[in-house]
Amino acid sequence: MRTALSAVLLLGAWAGAGLPAASAADTPAATTRTEAPASDGLLAAMRKDLGLTAGQARARLAAEKTATALQPEARRAAGAAYGGSWFDPATGDLTVAVTDTGRAAAVRATGAAVRMVTHTARALDAVKARLDTLDAPTGVSSWHVDPRGNTVVVGVVASRQADNDVRTFLREARAAGPVTVERVTEAPRTFAAGTVGGDPYYTGNVRCSIGFSVYGGFVTAGHCGRAGAAVRGWDGSAIGNFQGSSFPGDDYAWVSVGSGWWTVPVVLGWGTVSDQLVRGSNVAPIGASVCRSGSTTHWHCGSVLATNETVNYSDGAVYQMTKTSVCAEPGDSGGSFISGDQAQGVTSGGWGNCSSGGQTWHQPVNEILNRYGLRLHTA
Repeated sequence: MRTALSAVLLLGAWAGAGLPAASAADTPAATTRTEAPASDGLLAAMRKDLGLTAGQARARLAAEKTATALQPEARRAAGAAYGGSWFDPATGDLTVAVTDTGRAAAVRATGAAVRMVTHTARALDAVKARLDTLDAPTGVSSWHVDPRGNTVVVGVVASRQADNDVRTFLREARAAGPVTVERVTEAPRTFAAGTVGGDPYYTGNVRCSIGFSVYGGFVTAGHCGRAGAAVRGWDGSAIGNFQGSSFPGDDYAWVSVGSGWWTVPVVLGWGTVSDQLVRGSNVAPIGASVCRSGSTTHWHCGSVLATNETVNYSDGAVYQMTKTSVCAEPGDSGGSFISGDQAQGVTSGGWGNCSSGGQTWHQPVNEILNRYGLRLHTA
């Protein structure tokens, strides 16, 4: 949902300057405002949210780009012994877990570091899939495969850990395979919001944030609206309609764009950073930095903590989510998660806020594109 908002705000700026109306085919000027993903503003945001110097931020972005490109090759080299992979900010390396010493040399030959483990990623995924079939109580917040720990991590709300239904879930989870319990402070919630001022898009009385432009519209969170629902922009004018939406189970949707609106491959920096160009959707590994843009709390950064996590909202479970250390608040739902210049996903929900901190999950963007047959609008 972020890209359509970008288009709207850019349209407002051009209109105020007396420029003629534009179409998707004649907007190259709008996509040249950011020359590189490592702008001064982006580096400043990484310094603030990740505690890095400018030099460390530049080095990390370069190392993450290398790790992201290396990840598929290293996985192929590991073959059936693949146990998962992650980016290590301390070393700047992609680390690959393997169960067979005979595959370690082939993985190292790709340039990745190796860690020997007991369980394959396939085995851990099977354990997680078994947990997906269980009836999870609200005291269980989420569960995901942790390749670094070579286990399935189950999040339990600390104040609910003694509940009988939570203990029953954990007993059944441990029977499925290697499980580690992680205590969390709050249950997850979605980040939609009632109508408020600012830079919204609206559907009914709900405000959410635009994710990424696709040809013909933009993608966003499914809990923001159902198929057929009308969408209005920040100025109250009609944008289009939800063409597809899924929640719970998934948390994705896409909205058509018309009525004089158009799409551009831009994520808003909200004055914190320069507007960011979108050049692709390569998946950043666990441990990589990621930033989020939303209409409530604007621009914040953090790291990828887990992938393929099941999140247990009060409305029902949502599968195949990515967990991050980035904060968010109501109204940020649907907004962009981006790593460097690569689209990652749309904001779903989380816990905490941007004053005291928290965690946020996003729905991976490639799943949305594949589900609806959409093409990401890139620079």
